[in-house]
Amino acid sequence: MVIIGTISNFKKLRFNELLKNINGISPKALSDRLKELNEAGLLKREFFPEIPPKVEYSLTQDGVEVRDAIMPLMEWAYKKSINENK
Repeated sequence: MVIIGTISNFKKLRFNELLKNINGISPKALSDRLKELNEAGLLKREFFPEIPPKVEYSLTQDGVEVRDAIMPLMEWAYKKSINENK
């Protein structure tokens, strides 16, 4: 949910940008989750053959639909965490 939400906030993100925007995730865990989301058809992985190589991640239409479906849950979790920290 966090990866989908983060990418949707920026439209397209590179790996290191995702890593900076998601607290507490290791590069290996992020790489594994991105691969799973890509294989599930929720993310588009666009490779640019440059030096150094560049890869951007964005949401597919299915990814957008999942984001829209989970948004109320993410908002609830955010409000819950704010209330517990008071």
